[in-house]
Amino acid sequence: MLGVRLTVAEPVRPLDGPLTAREAVRAVEAELAGVLDEALAQARDTDPVFAHDVAERLAAFVRRGGRRMRAAFAWCGWRAAGGTGDATPVLRTGAALELVQACALVHDDVMDGSVLRRGGPALHVEFADLYQEARTTGPPGTFALSAAVLAGDLALVWADDLAAATALGSPHGGRLLGEWRAMRREMAAGQYRDVRAQATGASGMDEAVTIATLKSALYTVERPLALGASLAGADAAVLDALRLAGRCAGLAFQLRDDLVGAFGDPALTGKPAGDDLRARKLTYLLAAGVRLAGASGDAEAATALAAGPQTGSDEDLERVRAALTRTGARDAVEARIGELAATALRHFARTGAPPAVRAEFAALVGLAAGVALEGAGEAA
Repeated sequence: MLGVRLTVAEPVRPLDGPLTAREAVRAVEAELAGVLDEALAQARDTDPVFAHDVAERLAAFVRRGGRRMRAAFAWCGWRAAGGTGDATPVLRTGAALELVQACALVHDDVMDGSVLRRGGPALHVEFADLYQEARTTGPPGTFALSAAVLAGDLALVWADDLAAATALGSPHGGRLLGEWRAMRREMAAGQYRDVRAQATGASGMDEAVTIATLKSALYTVERPLALGASLAGADAAVLDALRLAGRCAGLAFQLRDDLVGAFGDPALTGKPAGDDLRARKLTYLLAAGVRLAGASGDAEAATALAAGPQTGSDEDLERVRAALTRTGARDAVEARIGELAATALRHFARTGAPPAVRAEFAALVGLAAGVALEGAGEAA
């Protein structure tokens, strides 16, 4: 595990009342910084070359990115289940979620061939540059992809070590690890279903929803809520409400990501636009377009969506985007996002969480789904 620091807990603001979501995210950032410092020290003790080439690049990638939504949702789950007092276990769980997110992003970029992430080069691109600078022989692509896979594995090692250390120090550690293990299985299953659908040219809506749920919705919102709640000893009714809220909010998040991936501005999102369309990855957006094109008899749109942008040219990509807009798929996904986000709030209210926590959850869902929600307060 990642050293003594992870097993000796110092209470976080136990006397001044509960943290807000914004404060919790800042506290997770501080916890994550300490975890990374300790992990890098251990990597240097293990092997200085590995530490310099892999661990330091991975740590820099973790530090530079993200809205830390998963950590904030874990905090919301903890508070909704009555969590009070020492917030250290839930903050460490939030930090572990950010590390497992880094693993997912690094591996996803390798599988998708994405070159941009969090406003900078994807990690496999950094490794390709390192290989070229070293003036070594052989194919740089093989080295870069292999090194990035190992970096993603290392992020998962760090995440698992932190989750295990947190569980050992909690009276509810068994429940925490049960949620954590299920989350990892779901992530792997979702990623496989994603690449399988791409390989087989699948277009079905049910398949798209399954992929969106397993690959993103569960580990983005539902499992973080349940992880936080498990640390507070949540009862079955509260967990059920949180799971339903998280499932809806997570799907809304993924549907927004589908739209951003198809139509977003890379200068604002920090990642490429159109990659999923070029690869003809099965998303809810694509499945909706295929279904609507068939229902309306729009043969041109159906052909464009079935084939995808075969040449990879910008003109070809724009034909697919136009088909998604003309069939009404883009508007349909926007509407579905709003429905899912509103439903998530209704389920969350059943937990009996304090009004301030409900408002912060609403703000987080609005941030994740890209919609304005009534009753949303200030959140990280």
